Amino acid sequence: MLRLAPPLIVTLLVGPILAGLVMAVLPAFGYLPALGGTEFSLAPWRELFAQPGLMRSVAVSFTSGLVTTLISLAVVLLFLAGASGSRLDRWIRRMVSPLLSIPHAAAAFGLAFLIAPSGLISRLVSPGVTGWERPPDALIVQDPWGLSLMAGLVIKEIPFLLLMSLAALPQLDPERRVAMARSLGYRPTIAWLKVVMPALYPLIRLPVYAVIAYATSVVDVALILGPTLPPTLSVSILTWFHDPDLTRRFMASAGAVLQLGVTAAALATWWCLECLVSRLGSHWVARGGRRRGELSLRLAGKGLILLATLTAFVGIASLALNSIAGFWRFPEALPQGFTASHWLRALPNLSGPVASTIIIATAATLIALALALAALENEQRTGRHPAQGRLLSALGLLYLPLIVPQIAFLFGLVVVMESLGTRPQHALVIFGHLLFVLPYVFLSLSEAYRRFDPRWSQLALSLGASRNAAFWRVRLPMLLAPMLTACAVGLAVSIGQYLPTQLLGAGRVPTVTTEAVSLAAGGNRRVIGVWALVQASLPLVGFIIAVGLPRLLWSNRRGMRGAP
Repeated sequence: MLRLAPPLIVTLLVGPILAGLVMAVLPAFGYLPALGGTEFSLAPWRELFAQPGLMRSVAVSFTSGLVTTLISLAVVLLFLAGASGSRLDRWIRRMVSPLLSIPHAAAAFGLAFLIAPSGLISRLVSPGVTGWERPPDALIVQDPWGLSLMAGLVIKEIPFLLLMSLAALPQLDPERRVAMARSLGYRPTIAWLKVVMPALYPLIRLPVYAVIAYATSVVDVALILGPTLPPTLSVSILTWFHDPDLTRRFMASAGAVLQLGVTAAALATWWCLECLVSRLGSHWVARGGRRRGELSLRLAGKGLILLATLTAFVGIASLALNSIAGFWRFPEALPQGFTASHWLRALPNLSGPVASTIIIATAATLIALALALAALENEQRTGRHPAQGRLLSALGLLYLPLIVPQIAFLFGLVVVMESLGTRPQHALVIFGHLLFVLPYVFLSLSEAYRRFDPRWSQLALSLGASRNAAFWRVRLPMLLAPMLTACAVGLAVSIGQYLPTQLLGAGRVPTVTTEAVSLAAGGNRRVIGVWALVQASLPLVGFIIAVGLPRLLWSNRRGMRGAP
């Protein structure tokens, strides 16, 4: 049965995406018999290109993908180069999981509460520094250039790329490489950039591509921080999809195909930049330069990572402050009083979405964990790495749901489900979440599973245990900490999913994320603070359990508690 796990994962990841893309392309060219489209035509494309502000929407989506990725990757690489082995390095590594657990929407709301004209930063510097007695008339959040959107994405993508880099670094033995470069007179930061970074980047290329794809097509963060007139392309597509006039779905399909083209263009542009940087970088490495720029690069790496980390945590603190704030006029730094009334009013409405969120996230994560364990155990028993097989060809298939824009194939997947007569329900939303949870759970667990010392299983077999008994009674208990961490990551990914829930659930399966994002248009900071804080707290509970449960169960077995 284990040998069926790899093809099942491939089918699960590839099948819905291909079906969704096909059913998005056909209506884009006028063919959707259910809505009267029985002939192919270019009418949906003519209607799409007639939409006002379309080119600006495309430009903002394209630019945000490249700029977000460039800044996030630069911050991660400079931090690793300038802070490796330091106290800051150890502290940031401990903060990666909490930062990664913050949903995109909650981080976006936190940033909005900080940088808004009447936000926390403006209050702290007014009127003493700025002289403002009233909030400035400036469009900071939802600015037309998408700068606040890019800032919100950078805050969330830095932890993701950092986690992927930390997982890949042990394969390179960076300490030995840096030590060799140091013996030739290179300063530590310069040495790391010249001998470790060129080897590291190929290992994190797919995560980088995933960031580009996400940033070009994100919906929830764009609804909170992105421009509104016109919005980003993905937000426009979602608006057309939900239009009461069902004929606009043809145009929405054309927009989904256009979004796929925008993401592909961003990926192609990034690939060209890779080639350019590779040529320039090889000249930089060959030219020498052992000391020049060392101090500025080191300070930039430490300063930027600290800025991003503190911004994320202060943003969450701002959500908490707003959720209990009483009367709070500008420019007062703190409210005149605190109240629990906002929570008391919200609690009756929270129970349903919280329950749905927990059910969906738990089910999707457990299914993903079972599939990942089956595939990894099959790999161990057959002795064949997935990269050597024809079914699980390296990590490309795992990243497929992350690289293909959600809005492109989920729109078509909804059409498929409607054609099959499947009604929106929790099971359908769980299936949609599984497409995105499974890659993260597999990638989080695979490294620990493959590094597990095989002598433990061999010892169990030598004592007469079967392979299945060795799996259940030896391997799984010893890998409890990595499994719980993978589950915590899966829960965080599922809780933060907005678009799969909104489209596959047809608005009838409310979760904390969908409800919180829907409040963005209302502008009530107190209510938004309550819902966004609940959304941010749910994944954190998962990480607390992942850290605490092994320490509780294995209190007398230090080596089985996981990372300190």
